Amino acid sequence: MVKVKSSFLERNHLVIAAAILALFVFSGWIMRRGVVSVHAEKVMRESIASMISTNGKVEPVQNFEAHAPAAVGVKHVLVREGDQVKAGQLLLQLDDADARAQAAKALAQLRAAEADLHAVQSGGTQEEVLTTQSDLAKAQAERDAAQRNLEATQRLQQNGAASPAEVEAAKNRVQKAQADLHLLQSKLTGRFSTPEIAKVHASADEARAALAAAQDLLRNSRVTAPFAGVVYQVRVKDGSYVNPGDLLLQMANLDNVQVRAFVDEPDIGKLSQGEKVDISWDAVPGRTWQGTLTRVPTAVTTVGTRSVGELTCEIPNPDHKLLPNVNVSVSIVTAKKDNVLTVSREAVHDVDGRRVVYEIENGKVHSRDVQTGTSNLTRVEILNGLSDGMQVALGAVNAQPLHNGMEVKVVER
Repeated sequence: MVKVKSSFLERNHLVIAAAILALFVFSGWIMRRGVVSVHAEKVMRESIASMISTNGKVEPVQNFEAHAPAAVGVKHVLVREGDQVKAGQLLLQLDDADARAQAAKALAQLRAAEADLHAVQSGGTQEEVLTTQSDLAKAQAERDAAQRNLEATQRLQQNGAASPAEVEAAKNRVQKAQADLHLLQSKLTGRFSTPEIAKVHASADEARAALAAAQDLLRNSRVTAPFAGVVYQVRVKDGSYVNPGDLLLQMANLDNVQVRAFVDEPDIGKLSQGEKVDISWDAVPGRTWQGTLTRVPTAVTTVGTRSVGELTCEIPNPDHKLLPNVNVSVSIVTAKKDNVLTVSREAVHDVDGRRVVYEIENGKVHSRDVQTGTSNLTRVEILNGLSDGMQVALGAVNAQPLHNGMEVKVVER
């Protein structure tokens, strides 16, 4: 009986001990459940740049395009794509037989028009002028003789030796001689009417224009380089036939190129002329070209579903690696600061209109109000509220919101 009671007490003690142990384990689990695992980093000093990224297309700054001046055949193509050419170098020769014929015809028309114009200004052809001048001299002599005869007849009438009829006849002769003289004088000074003169001038102007057009066509049959550069596109070959306006070839000075790009409307206000630009091209991985923003957007247009503004930037290209019409990536540095405090963007939280960073100290997070400055895609400048070397939480591993005083455990990424 005594042994049975003792065994029963021993079993009760074991149950109680197990219950107490379970209670301690459960309490510990409850306490550990409040510790949140977080990623963290230290506040650091570094340079930070705010950038706008977009895509653009390379264009020559100094470009030349040769187009066909008329429907004509291509006689000789003297260059290939990629050729370096000098200013004045012959690039392409078109068939100029028709152009030469048109120039000769236009020159003949101009010579005829100039002869007509000279005749108008001189009162006729040289032969007509000489004949008129001879007739004019005779008419003047006839007028003078008629005048002397009239004077002599009037004196005879006073002496009764001439009748009134003879005097009247002498007067009529003078009037006729004067009329003939006036007619011949008008042939020298006013032979042509105003409309006739205008018509001759118009013909001369038309002939000059035709000759200028023919000479221009003849000049354009020889395509020469207007400046030193690189031929980057040849659209024809020997024997090709082209229509008016067809593109023949393109060349450019590639020492400097420009990139034309579009930025979204919210970013336009961040841009200023002279800002630094970085250009990269997938065809040359690891290479970056530096340039300058030369023109900021002055209007907003719609491209697809985007409201964008157009900008251009100029890029030095001394080795001519950037080629016209290629697509490139554009990064515009809108602000840059050196030796400033920064944290990752994910360390900054917006809480009730305030910007907050959670410092980790003694296993707990403490919220600190901060003022931010320049930012980029990954980092944010901290103007005040933190010190260099502070450890800050980036966020809970389980995405649980952080709050002041929360117990945390830092884990590696």
